[in-house]
Amino acid sequence: MSTLADHGRELIPRPAQTPDALRAALAVVAPGRLEEMQATKDEAFAQAVEWQSLSPVQSWVLMWARDIEIARRPGLSSRLARAQSTLEHQDPAIAGEALRELSAVLDEAMKAVRG
Repeated sequence: MSTLADHGRELIPRPAQTPDALRAALAVVAPGRLEEMQATKDEAFAQAVEWQSLSPVQSWVLMWARDIEIARRPGLSSRLARAQSTLEHQDPAIAGEALRELSAVLDEAMKAVRG
């Protein structure tokens, strides 16, 4: 179920946390990242086999669910872009505030996808 964050403005509903659903959602909100998604999926599955653990796959699902959460919510996506654009500002106070905002955006998105 989707949240009403950003005053109900969501590009798509929150996808299920499965590889197929996440890929379909990414194809809509950030198609330019599909190759990156596949590469990180391949790495996660290879690591899962090597480690004999599902934790790399679970981490991959959460990371992409978080990134899709940001991309599907224009307000959150704008906040992320603004923070990223000032991370390397010459003024340490501005760069520090950008880092705090980046962390806040990532935390908000992760809380949303974890329910």
